[in-house]
Amino acid sequence: MEGLTLVLDHGALKSLMLLWQSVASEEAARCCTSTLRDFETVTRRCENEGWSFLTITLPNFGKDFERCLEQGKVTRNLFQGFTWKGGLPKFLRGFLELVFSVDSGIIVDKPDIDAIRAVRQLTLMFGKINRECSKERTDAAMKGFVDCEKSVLEMGSQRSHDDYVVFHRVARLLFANILSEVDRKVFDGEVVPKHGPGATADGLKGNRKFTNRTWTERLEEAGLHAEKYLFPSVSHFVETYDRVSWLEPGAEPPVKVISVPKTQKAPRIIAIEPSWVQYAQQSLLEAIRQGLEEGDSRSNFVGLTDQTPNQRLAREGSRSGSLATLDLSEASDRVSYQLVQTLLADHPHLAMAVDATRSKLADVPGYGVMPLAKFASMGSALTFPIEAMVFTTCIFVGIEKSLKRPVTKQDIAALRGEVRVYGDDIVVPEKYVLSVISALESFGFKVNKNKSFWIGKFRESCGKEYYDGEDVSIVRVREEFPTTRKNVREVISTVSLRNQLYKAGLWQSAFYLSSIIERVIPFPVVAETSAVLGQHSSLGYQTQWIGGHKQAPRVKGWTARVVLPKNSIDGSDALLKFFILKRGNDPFDEGGHKMDILVKSIDHLERSGRPVRVDMKYGSASPY
Repeated sequence: MEGLTLVLDHGALKSLMLLWQSVASEEAARCCTSTLRDFETVTRRCENEGWSFLTITLPNFGKDFERCLEQGKVTRNLFQGFTWKGGLPKFLRGFLELVFSVDSGIIVDKPDIDAIRAVRQLTLMFGKINRECSKERTDAAMKGFVDCEKSVLEMGSQRSHDDYVVFHRVARLLFANILSEVDRKVFDGEVVPKHGPGATADGLKGNRKFTNRTWTERLEEAGLHAEKYLFPSVSHFVETYDRVSWLEPGAEPPVKVISVPKTQKAPRIIAIEPSWVQYAQQSLLEAIRQGLEEGDSRSNFVGLTDQTPNQRLAREGSRSGSLATLDLSEASDRVSYQLVQTLLADHPHLAMAVDATRSKLADVPGYGVMPLAKFASMGSALTFPIEAMVFTTCIFVGIEKSLKRPVTKQDIAALRGEVRVYGDDIVVPEKYVLSVISALESFGFKVNKNKSFWIGKFRESCGKEYYDGEDVSIVRVREEFPTTRKNVREVISTVSLRNQLYKAGLWQSAFYLSSIIERVIPFPVVAETSAVLGQHSSLGYQTQWIGGHKQAPRVKGWTARVVLPKNSIDGSDALLKFFILKRGNDPFDEGGHKMDILVKSIDHLERSGRPVRVDMKYGSASPY
């Protein structure tokens, strides 16, 4: 069995190597160069190093290339593990010569945009493929989580009282109106909770979360009452009050810290909250999100659902040089709870509710249960909006230091369209960037200098990359290729990859993937709007026959469908879900995750939560 696994693994690696060869050939044709020797290097090193060459070594090369674009020259301390000839590495030299001088390594006056895109495509395309990390890398990530916690404590003890005073004043200028309105909603009991589809520390899934009868004294004292949150009416509360399990602060369970796949270089570390905590967090999240996205003009600095403003600013920054893009390392885990308390200091009801929905302990594999100095890890529903407000405040503290005077409302208004925060993706004016970085670091955050850009003409933010105003974003491989129809996830991912490559103009590579897919499933030509797993074409869609009650074009093909877990509810739990917690006319809201609305509308009290699996169904369907 082990030998068979090795053979299959080698076969999967070889398929990816052949895709690399195909993409390299097409990119070389665009740039009038050759990649024959480059593919020999890829072949040799994959044989010696295995998957890590594609998923770790090549992406490191790509990041070093971006650093060279930033600093305007190639330096010998980069591209470790690759041989050199003159002022450039030998690997992908045909493309590099179109960007940098062969002798000096200095960037040429008009670097070839196609060559820049080609180097990025050929080095970064496998960096985020879904493969588990080694145990050593996972253990290192857990140690990093614990070390980060120690760092948050240390940085908190080093900050002065004046630091918090400045932070508080700037935060008031930015968010006082928004947070005051959320504070009022909490006081008036207008916040409405909801269950998301994700995992919980207590193991409840889907509809079973509505059967929860555990509540905490902290939530109750904060005005988030079990009577209103756990029961559809006062009478139901009175009748079943004795079934509510009340937890005192010292009895609350910790969050469960786990690792989930991200890249082969390192996993993502998240924390799974208990269902009742996550439930209450969602009520505050909705109110904060509404305030930030629908509030006064100053809310335009923060994005929670739309990444395109960041992307537009990154493009403008790459063209004009006036805007910088910054990226933070371990962003969520470095948000000190002290800073959050300072942010919310003028809003007591909201502050108390946020504290009540915050887990104070974490169960870390290999380290046991430990107290948390951070606000919360990824996994808390409040992490994303709270960290965005904290980062935005730090940015304006940095701008204030650069101005050498207190920042005013007029200063803030003048910077609309120049400052933008989406998670840990930050855009700021280039003239303030060093001061902003200094402020972020003084409050305990770590700016990832390898993914932050402000000197050259390269910028990246929210999944889009630009050079001198030109889009140099790439297509990424997310899954290994399917070998049978049972590899549903791989089939769906490879179909998407094929169509992305086609849209990017890499038609030879798209044809290669079509040949792989056609060995597994029929692969008709369909429009992008079709539900059928098919190939997109600029020439239109395929019609196999005219039929159906509308006598419209039809094709035979496979469509993806999700299978939701069975977890039925009835009685008071069903009443709570359907009548009390619904938003508008939709009682089927599962936290914003797009699922089949027909399944939800018919069976939402029988099936709910994240899909237990993704399946495919064969039949006739519309090609458009």
